[in-house]
Amino acid sequence: RPDGRVLALAAVPYSFNLSQGRQGDLPTLIAYNLPPSATFFNQAAATIGWGGFLLLLAVSLTKSHSPAFTLPPGLRALLAFFAITLLAALASPLRTHQPWALALSNAGMILAAALAALSAAAIQQAGLALPAFRAFCIGLVVAGAVGSAVGIVQVYAPNVADGVWIATGSIPGTAVGNMRQPNHLSSLLLWAIVAALWLGEARMLRRAAAFALAALFLFVVVLSASRTGALSMLLLAGWGVLDRRLSRAARLALLAAPLVYFVFWYGTGLWADHGHHVFGGETRFNTRGDVSSSRLGIWSNTLALIRMHPWAGVGFGEFNFAWTLTPFPGRPVAFFDHTHNLPLQLLVELGVPLGLLVIALLLAALVIALIGTVRDAAAAGAPPGQATLRSAAFMMVLLILVHSLLEYPLWYAYFLLPAAFAFGLGLGPRAATAALPRAAGAKRPLLIGALLLTLGAAGALADYARVVVIFAPGEDAAPLAQRIVDGRHSVFFSHHADYAAATTADHPADVMPAFLGAPHYLLDARLLLAWAKALDEAGDTEHARYVAQRLREFRNDAAADFFAPCEAPKRPPAAAPPFQCLEPTRALSYESFR
Repeated sequence: RPDGRVLALAAVPYSFNLSQGRQGDLPTLIAYNLPPSATFFNQAAATIGWGGFLLLLAVSLTKSHSPAFTLPPGLRALLAFFAITLLAALASPLRTHQPWALALSNAGMILAAALAALSAAAIQQAGLALPAFRAFCIGLVVAGAVGSAVGIVQVYAPNVADGVWIATGSIPGTAVGNMRQPNHLSSLLLWAIVAALWLGEARMLRRAAAFALAALFLFVVVLSASRTGALSMLLLAGWGVLDRRLSRAARLALLAAPLVYFVFWYGTGLWADHGHHVFGGETRFNTRGDVSSSRLGIWSNTLALIRMHPWAGVGFGEFNFAWTLTPFPGRPVAFFDHTHNLPLQLLVELGVPLGLLVIALLLAALVIALIGTVRDAAAAGAPPGQATLRSAAFMMVLLILVHSLLEYPLWYAYFLLPAAFAFGLGLGPRAATAALPRAAGAKRPLLIGALLLTLGAAGALADYARVVVIFAPGEDAAPLAQRIVDGRHSVFFSHHADYAAATTADHPADVMPAFLGAPHYLLDARLLLAWAKALDEAGDTEHARYVAQRLREFRNDAAADFFAPCEAPKRPPAAAPPFQCLEPTRALSYESFR
């Protein structure tokens, strides 16, 4: 409805289940998950929820009398970015033998993000942006408030965390939320700060309440000890300096954000020292000389891979496969599945020419969104909230892109879809213009797309059950071998079944087909060990030696017994060293294993 009352209740990605009179499970707040993924239920809830939200928006569009939808330049640049990455995702199996299950998952999320951006731009032109953004911000504030409560419990009452309703913290004295990552909790709360301040500016929330909520969220950002969160204080202050459409009180609050952050940090440190408690922030910025937490190492390795494969890259979604199977004697010992930097990720996987193109398209869309924000700030006579809507949406996009320079939050549906929605609001046209290319009849495709997204996400949830039973079998479950066979019929998750087959076989060579798919998802110590043994058992000693040497570079405790015979004092003088102790006698590369 144009008055936003229905939308405010139906912002299902961050909504209440009012029909049953209780709070629903919000994507960023779900603690309970089943193996093999620790965040799948969060992502499934986000995708189903956003499908429902976009469906409601599409219904509103079909009932509106807005003119034919147009594609302004900024939106075309963003859609071109999505189109190129979509084609790269679908082409990856043809080039790299990546399992289609992974390619289809990647392609589905890219299409979902494009749909969110298009829907947001359409409602911007139809005049429904204000109620839709209000619903979005209310949901973010609710998620931020509950997430803050979870974070406070994790720091001040960790014994209360049961792992079902409140996730147990993996870092003592640190708020990680139910997403189990301090940076993820921090980004959610930064969005919630922007949402609360905008609701105050739009007079949908008392300013005193908005400032109090923002202070609460900022306090829990401190408890998360997120370095990205600390850096983002400067972005909030910059918003207060540059956006003159904000009220004086809001600008002062934003300018004070770095100072308030420091006060909260100092006070929490005093509390920890006085009461002999643990505050993760006291050690978070001092990780024994590596404040980057191995990011500098992985970035250096990524640049080396780019130099090795400058033209076509290693393939979309193939960074972990290529990096793990490329010699890097001084590599970080954690098993990185992303570069922790969005531009580097695009360059290493797509190649320099195509990578630079998609980065340029993304930057062009961002600059055009910024220009639209500045023009809105120069306009006069806008209703409360409308004048600062684009700037608030732009800040949300900017904050998550800064996070993307240090991690990979956009690989999670609960960040990707809201970010795409906010981006679309910032790029949507104010009115149809004859000079712009028209997309008449776009309302019905948006409706169909939202419906397919909802049904597809629900189908993925059912599909996931096929592999859950492999790792968490019930009392009446079939034997493991049968569960693995059934799991291989999964549309989106068959690689998990391959992993189980490869790592549980008594003789890995008996399940060699499993090594065609599993290594393309995540090559870890357990899988590398099984793969090396399988290749040796199959008589391919050269490739077995190569895989073993890559495993050795990680210096992983799980492989200590495997490499123990390589120590000369432990081996009989006349005994030939086992295959894992020797380098291959011919040149190989990660491409030799495709």
